[in-house]
Amino acid sequence: MSFTISGGVQIAGGSIVISPGGGSPSPSPSVSFGYTSGGFDPAIPNGPSTNRIDKFAFASDGNATDVGDLTIARYATAGQSSSLSGYNSGGNPTTNVIDKFNFSVDGNATDVGDLTLSRKAAAGQSSSVSGYSSGGHDGNAVNVIDKFAFASDGNATDVGDCTVSVDERAGQSSSDNGYASGGQPVINVIDKFSFASDGNATDSGDLTLARHGASGQSSSTHGYTSGGYGGGFSNVIDKFPFASDGNATDVGDLNAQLNNTAGQSSADNGYVSGGRYASNLDQIQKFPFASDSDAADVGDLTQARTFATGQQG
Repeated sequence: MSFTISGGVQIAGGSIVISPGGGSPSPSPSVSFGYTSGGFDPAIPNGPSTNRIDKFAFASDGNATDVGDLTIARYATAGQSSSLSGYNSGGNPTTNVIDKFNFSVDGNATDVGDLTLSRKAAAGQSSSVSGYSSGGHDGNAVNVIDKFAFASDGNATDVGDCTVSVDERAGQSSSDNGYASGGQPVINVIDKFSFASDGNATDSGDLTLARHGASGQSSSTHGYTSGGYGGGFSNVIDKFPFASDGNATDVGDLNAQLNNTAGQSSADNGYVSGGRYASNLDQIQKFPFASDSDAADVGDLTQARTFATGQQG
């Protein structure tokens, strides 16, 4: 199964990842489902993490179903997606584990490799051939960009650095580049790094407000950064272009002020699932890529949770 965007470019539908809600390139209509994996229930202080993998359909609005488990119950992982599988890398309790689960058959994840260092709250990005985990926290904020192959299971390699050492960033991906936006300590920076060659990220623009704990989504032409916290909880949906470096614009609102949500992307819509601070934290929200507008509630996860991670396939 391949994913195609304009110009015949074949891409994987990785998400966003990021951060706890990593993002991804816009997949073709053959990508049918969003996934929300890991996290914990914000209503239970210091409560247990979950290993649950939820799945919901893109073709019609509706609730998610529980389709499998991660190898370790954890939250604040980075999410990536190939054409065949979803990935969760790192997380809290602090680990270096890279998990993989199959899109074609519902089931549990398997441990397929390790990041170069154990960390939580990294951002996830995906090219057609590799998953990326950027930034995060290993006791201190880090700037490391790790890369691991989709074609064969194995460990990640350190291929570059973000412009800043931060965690809780939102991840987005175009066909050519990975992006990481916002982060903690609270910043508005949008970083960009190339998929074609390993190397450091560059500062390519600014969000409309500095914040961390947002989730990332990606269309074929733009990256989106949704919600987050920056002096207060935010409902802002920012959009920035892939074709040229530049600042983001405010194009809509979530239906509540949220942070630590999971992000997913279909060919036509961005999704935000779960979150922290508001009520109804099992909610799945959707906003269109074709026109700038607010998000709408389109379904529920199987359990309320925050610091979960998104994938799509």
